[in-house]
Amino acid sequence: MDLFSLKGKKAVLLGGGGILGAAMVKGLVDAGADVAVCDLDPERAQAVADSVISGAAGEKACKDTADGDPAAKKPVAKAYRVDAMDIDSIKAAAAAIFEDFGGVDILVNAVGGNMKGATTSEEVSFFDLDAGMLDKVVKLNFMAGAVLPSQVFGSEMVKNENGGVIINISSMNAFRPLTRIPGYSAAKAAVSNFTQWLATDLARKYGDRIRVNAIAPGFFLTEQNRFLLTDPETGEFTQRGRTIVEHTPMGRLGRPEDLIGTLIWLCSDASGFVTGIVVPVDGGFSAFSGV
Repeated sequence: MDLFSLKGKKAVLLGGGGILGAAMVKGLVDAGADVAVCDLDPERAQAVADSVISGAAGEKACKDTADGDPAAKKPVAKAYRVDAMDIDSIKAAAAAIFEDFGGVDILVNAVGGNMKGATTSEEVSFFDLDAGMLDKVVKLNFMAGAVLPSQVFGSEMVKNENGGVIINISSMNAFRPLTRIPGYSAAKAAVSNFTQWLATDLARKYGDRIRVNAIAPGFFLTEQNRFLLTDPETGEFTQRGRTIVEHTPMGRLGRPEDLIGTLIWLCSDASGFVTGIVVPVDGGFSAFSGV
């Protein structure tokens, strides 16, 4: 099982204050990595960092240290404010992280989400969507969610003796665009394409030292999609939410912890010959024809 260990690794997770981001931070810490928790909201990032260190991973490391394991230490999770839409903000955070952590081995780009202003409805058609909101959603998910952080952190990671790993977060929308969210669908398709492009580019330049892959979550309930999937008054599924569950062979929405196993595999030596792939974690949604 040492193949899956992340002990001694230094990870950066952008979007770490969100529901899925927080679960992935915990997974990385549980696997032994020190994690820089980055978010636009520094208080949310701090809350996640505090939570994972006071949880099972921190307690286990403290016990191992007390039991005399010289390799054991309390994992580090430190919060940083990052506006991933602003490359200068990413660069400033990166400088602080490299100073604090001494290097970065893993970059997880989990910034993203949809916005109500870029979503069609019975009252708002595609022709009525605000161009500025569509542009913001595309930039949030593609530029902030993959390109800019990969430029800033990747330029340093390629200097690592043992290389590094970049993980992007794609979506089911990259496989088949869903109704009502054209900007988000287009941006996530771009994330998948960019993942393959960057994996190829870096492998041709640096061999197996830098790997780039993506995870495509199925349907998880987050703050960004809650208004689409649940009724705010009753908490019950909307028609859209019911349709999604009906088209997910496992018959449920994803739980944040469902992402952790795939994340650890892609970040660890267990996937040492894997680059340029997009892994669905979707309960079978992408495999189901509806019939």
